[in-house]
Amino acid sequence: MKKFINVRGARENNLKNINVDVPRDQIVVFTGVSGSGKSSLAFDTLYAEGKKRYVESLSAYARQFLGQATTPDVDSIEGLSPAVAIEQKTTSRNPRSTVGTMTEIYDYLRLLWARAGTPHCPDCKVEIGRQSVDEIVERIYQLPQGAKFAVIAPILHGQKGEHSSVLDEARKNGFARIRVDGTFYNLSDEITIDKTKKHTIDIVVDRLTVREEDAQRLVDSLETALSLSGDTVIIYDYASMQETNFSQSYSCSICGRSLTELSPRLFSFNHQLGACQSCHGLGIYLQSGDYEYLFNTQKDTDDEIVAPPCPDCLGDRLAPQTLAVTVGGINIADFCKLSVTDALEMATNLKLIGAKKIIAVPILKEIRARLLFMKKLGLTYLSLSRVSSTLSGGESQRIRLASQLGSGLTGVLYVLDEPSIGLHQRDHSLLLSALRDLCEQGNSLLIVEHDEETIRKADWIIDIGPGAGKHGGELVAQGTIEMIMNAPSSVTGQYLSGIKRIEVPDRRRFGNGKRLEIIGAAENSLKDIDVYVPLGTLTCVTGVSGSGKSSLIYEILYKKLAAELNRAKTKPGKYKLIKGTEFLNKVIHIDQSPIGRSPRSNPATYTGVFDLIRSLFALTSEAKARGYEARRFSFNVKGGRCEACTGDGLMKIKMYFLPDVYVPCEVCKGKRYNRETMEIYYKGQNIADVLAMTAEEALVFFENMPKIRKRIAAICKVGLGYIQLGQASTTLSGGEAQRVKLASELLKPATGNTLYVMDEPTTGLHIADVHQLINIMHELVESGNTVVVIEHSMEVIKNADFIIDLGPEGGIHGGEIVCIGTPEDVSRCETSHTGIFLKNVLKGH
Repeated sequence: MKKFINVRGARENNLKNINVDVPRDQIVVFTGVSGSGKSSLAFDTLYAEGKKRYVESLSAYARQFLGQATTPDVDSIEGLSPAVAIEQKTTSRNPRSTVGTMTEIYDYLRLLWARAGTPHCPDCKVEIGRQSVDEIVERIYQLPQGAKFAVIAPILHGQKGEHSSVLDEARKNGFARIRVDGTFYNLSDEITIDKTKKHTIDIVVDRLTVREEDAQRLVDSLETALSLSGDTVIIYDYASMQETNFSQSYSCSICGRSLTELSPRLFSFNHQLGACQSCHGLGIYLQSGDYEYLFNTQKDTDDEIVAPPCPDCLGDRLAPQTLAVTVGGINIADFCKLSVTDALEMATNLKLIGAKKIIAVPILKEIRARLLFMKKLGLTYLSLSRVSSTLSGGESQRIRLASQLGSGLTGVLYVLDEPSIGLHQRDHSLLLSALRDLCEQGNSLLIVEHDEETIRKADWIIDIGPGAGKHGGELVAQGTIEMIMNAPSSVTGQYLSGIKRIEVPDRRRFGNGKRLEIIGAAENSLKDIDVYVPLGTLTCVTGVSGSGKSSLIYEILYKKLAAELNRAKTKPGKYKLIKGTEFLNKVIHIDQSPIGRSPRSNPATYTGVFDLIRSLFALTSEAKARGYEARRFSFNVKGGRCEACTGDGLMKIKMYFLPDVYVPCEVCKGKRYNRETMEIYYKGQNIADVLAMTAEEALVFFENMPKIRKRIAAICKVGLGYIQLGQASTTLSGGEAQRVKLASELLKPATGNTLYVMDEPTTGLHIADVHQLINIMHELVESGNTVVVIEHSMEVIKNADFIIDLGPEGGIHGGEIVCIGTPEDVSRCETSHTGIFLKNVLKGH
């Protein structure tokens, strides 16, 4: 087998026809400034080609279910293995997705509870046993003498189809009546069943009256019904029109309640058998209009659903019968609420006896293995019931990495996107150890990464650059860490060698004398803490993953201020009191969520510069002569846009057994506008030409238009001079989207009383870009604002004026204040994990 993956002529996105040999069976890091083309090479070229080749090896029938496999723009790739991508972007927004379902641990738990669980009556709390025919007869004879009832055998439950074979079989066996979806029919009649809907079908075995002389006939009918259905019989009382289920499987000896036999689907909150009937397995109580909002992926607002836990299941998502089944004394929902550490301890020490012990051995082995991999990756503070949409990109990526560690595959090409995101310095060694294990299983790891420790531990480094966008896309350097450090044109090498570095500020700011105080913070793992943020400072909130940073700053502080100052419909987490809000007039949260989920959204529309540009084009003499207004130059409305592609610039061609192909619109040639609109020129360029300009080019082009130039200058200021004004927001990375938001905020009039909340703003940023970001943060504070940053990057932390360090650990072992003060104060705190690493960083300055 080849020792290298040979890439020739890679031209995807901004790559400039590069040739590179990537070592196999090693940890290879792709690095370079943000936007240089790292992901274009690793994901859009190598992974895309590996996926395409695998999909092409399948049958045409299988391929139609696997979605689109894009063909990268590359001359040739040799030595490629089947590829698996572990990205940040694929966190599910589905409220039904949890850590347990993502890792498949919940599937094994459902199997364990179904096969080794002890059922209890949900009402009486006693263990449930099986019912014999004699016990069922005894229960029936508790009805009043002379009461009429029917013995019914359930045959099908919730299945689509006409089910004509079921009806024919019933007629053939001499039965006279049947019940379809609750309605009784004579089998001699013509019965029409809609095959497109789900149906429940029962056979009426006999109709009897409660009297002693019919006892033997009742026994015979019950045995017939039980043999038809398997083990269940329904007794329908004609007088009360009520029915009672009896089972030879499980029934309460006190109240007589019969329960469904245990099966894995009974423990699924996504199946009608197991889900709570009130909340349908969501665990929260929703109004009728909230379902559409909850599952709508187009949300881009501070407003949120403020939904209380379901009053019936209290947030556990499952039906009463399901929650009444225990293993080791607890139900499946309570097990999922345990942290990974506690769940692993229980799975290791669980004591079962007899057949249940034998059945549980292989299931528990799988559960323990997956929990152990999560522990290896520093995810001990998570619980299996945690909803996926609340995970950070780094957390969800490490969860998928844990699943791959457990798969035991060899010869696979794994492509990872910044796996260190959201991870405290203390836990980096755990991650690197797990990556090394995956490599030593015989796999190749390609990691797009900016983290210095990961770069230093790599076997081989490929540095793409030298700049971003059109200034990048070249192979700057490759080799070992020493070779990169000695490459004169490598920006990465200059920072690694210490030629360039981010300096510690000469002085720390103590603020303007005012402060925000949070008293009694108790959301999630926070333990009723009191803390303050000095206003007029750059404050960093630090601590290991899961220590309560986001709970304190986002769930409590930001949501409270957003509701009070911005009138957003947010519900803050648990706290007693927040003081000092009167010193602020605005709060702004800048995160890495997309600036728009439609290709029609772009940096020009988000920053508002496009409105000014359209107005400028409308003022040209030719536009005035034709009567064109500013709306004529929008690609979102009829009039100026190309109607063939409705302003998208692309046409989707359905290929059925082949992936759909997107081709430039033949009418507008991908420019989005019709011919008449593109006949209007400003300084020799039409509106489509302007949208195709990079921010740097547009800055020069509009140098005499102060309002437009100011907005474009803000985009360049945050390091995005390389992106096109009309670049679709869906193609921007999380870091790029965050900086577009930052540029938009920098354009707003400075009040000097604004609180900026940022959650790991260095995600996706090269150290050179981090340097630029830190300068912007200092600029915001110097203008009289307050910046609060949740961050793990030591470069940002050492630049802070004030640090709030939470911990000491994650989950239930965190949520306390470890120490507060300047970086120098924290570096002297022996109990602070952050302080230990900060001490080493400050020592070098």
